[in-house]
Amino acid sequence: MSRDGGALALSPEDIVAAKASAAASAVALIEPGMLVGLGTGSTAALAIEALAQRAAAGLNIRCVATSLASDALARQRGLDVIAFDDVAAVDLAIDGADKVDPQLRAIKGAGGAFLREKIVARAAARMICIVDSTKRVAALGKRPVPVEVLPFARSFVGRAIAQLGGSAVLRDGMSDQGNIILDCQWQVLSDLAGLDRQLSDVPGLVGHGLFLSEIDELHVGGSSGVEIVKRA
Repeated sequence: MSRDGGALALSPEDIVAAKASAAASAVALIEPGMLVGLGTGSTAALAIEALAQRAAAGLNIRCVATSLASDALARQRGLDVIAFDDVAAVDLAIDGADKVDPQLRAIKGAGGAFLREKIVARAAARMICIVDSTKRVAALGKRPVPVEVLPFARSFVGRAIAQLGGSAVLRDGMSDQGNIILDCQWQVLSDLAGLDRQLSDVPGLVGHGLFLSEIDELHVGGSSGVEIVKRA
């Protein structure tokens, strides 16, 4: 096996197994009566499947979903999903990440649901991130940071990204909110907190995929099992 960004490379079959192990590890922490936030993406989908099995066996919980796709999957699997519109807080959120560093800072958004994912993560008393070991990196930066933008502000936000030293590529499709997504790349991401603030200050940019403080606990599936890392 080789290393990429400090993480052991896994075969495609091993990656699926690692994702499933991380998902099962997080789902095992869900207790009766909880309101659970369901993430979006391939690893989060495995958590939904695992949670549905527990619910079918008698676990009484309710859920909110971070995307239309996760909502549909959860309902299809028999989970009790309620609208987040009427929810101010959730007990536990489970979601994946595109890349995550040793400080539990992550880039999310490959599935386009990062705005809703961040809202639910902030609403959660405890947010667990589930990944396979290939998603761990020594430092964030190689993967683009997605930003969600009002269509009206596309050119303006693109110029703002350029002024911040980045380049923006328009992604095909739209978010669940009907907004566009720009994938933004920087040569170096040395000041993540500063970039977080700068992006949040751009009018028309309604959300970005830097998750710097939301993750409380990381469950990493790998060839030797699941490693759990908690925020200090």
